[in-house]
Amino acid sequence: MRGFVLGGTASGVGKTVATLAVIRALDRAGHAVQPAKAGPDFIDPSHHRQVAGRPSRTLDLWLQGEEGILRNYHRGESVDGSHPSSRGTSSPAVCVVEGVMGLYDGDGSSTAMVAEALDLPVVLVVDAKAGMESVAATALGFRRYAEHAGRDVEVAGILAQRAHGGRHERGIREALSEGMEYFGRIPPDHRLEIPDRHLGLEMGGEAPLAEEALDAASEHVRVDRLLKIARTPPRAAEDRSQGEETGKRVAIARDAAFCFYYPATIERLEERAELVTFSPVADDAVPDCDAVYLPGGYPELHAEALSESPALSQLAERASDGLPVLGECGGLMALAESLTTVEDETHSMAGVLPAEVRMCERYQALDHVELRSEEGTLTAGAGESLRGHEFHYSNAEVDGDARFAFEMERGDGIDGEHDGLTEHRALGTYCHVHPESGAFDAFLDSL
Repeated sequence: MRGFVLGGTASGVGKTVATLAVIRALDRAGHAVQPAKAGPDFIDPSHHRQVAGRPSRTLDLWLQGEEGILRNYHRGESVDGSHPSSRGTSSPAVCVVEGVMGLYDGDGSSTAMVAEALDLPVVLVVDAKAGMESVAATALGFRRYAEHAGRDVEVAGILAQRAHGGRHERGIREALSEGMEYFGRIPPDHRLEIPDRHLGLEMGGEAPLAEEALDAASEHVRVDRLLKIARTPPRAAEDRSQGEETGKRVAIARDAAFCFYYPATIERLEERAELVTFSPVADDAVPDCDAVYLPGGYPELHAEALSESPALSQLAERASDGLPVLGECGGLMALAESLTTVEDETHSMAGVLPAEVRMCERYQALDHVELRSEEGTLTAGAGESLRGHEFHYSNAEVDGDARFAFEMERGDGIDGEHDGLTEHRALGTYCHVHPESGAFDAFLDSL
């Protein structure tokens, strides 16, 4: 599967909209597209899925390592996208990787580092709203910086975001240095703006772009030039075995409150166990199962509905009877005793974990993290380390005698020194992990 990376000059230049326009342009030209995202984000991939019709692959060096992102990239060639359902099952012909922040920004997994690991060319997304020749100068600077820094990054050309046609477009194209390709433009259009909130943009299902606006934007993308530079990354040296089936049944919360999960996680769990989903927001009961996984999401936006959900009281009862329950970030919040919103409204949660969670006006943690297990837990053996990511607007006040599963090697966790609040066989972390970490295999093997 050939591919290329869309990297930005900075955050906020319109990489996501540009990515969606490129996906639509390729789709209209008859090419099946596999979207991907550099970095640990859950939100941008939801927009990719909305347009491409298949889940977006997460490519993060800190979470997965170089071998891991190669495996995950090529896995997109064969996975049919059934979680959630895809428009079709045809094998994708090209992968479009949206970058994170600016091209060279990011500690542990920048867009440039991902492009290097995959050996893919970079199309630089430049905000051209107020520039012409300066757009070309910016692109040349980004190309030469790779040489200056000794980075094996190929900046193949630009995609001009918020660029008009006519004189504006000609001025940009004519100023580009020799060998710098012009891949098209995204015209300014208020219908191409995605609303945002805490944690980033609204989810793809909540704020899809207007179809006619996306179609119009895609007409200015030079698909033939993009396909000409696309190439196939090498394959991982190690092809990890699928692992033995466990014969277990895992229930996964999936709704507007629990919507942050990596497709690879669902795929890995499904390879080794039977999966069943339920919606606490919709008052679903907890299914008959051997374990429960509560992904992250937005429980704070659905706190009242969750407080009245029978699923939370059932989780409390079954957790006290020894049912393994794994909650990540939003899942941790739902397993806590209470959740207080920014409007200072307090709602009862499951009460499995001895913590009171309060939402804040600004983010409390944002970083790649590394955890070290002290005594062994649902996701790691004693002395083992896990890498993950945390991004949350809440803090959790815990009882003085609370038991933690992990010490923080990097990151903030729950109290600055620990993460993984545990009670019975339940575990709640602010950290999100990728299945390449082995955490979900450990989770299944503990059942």
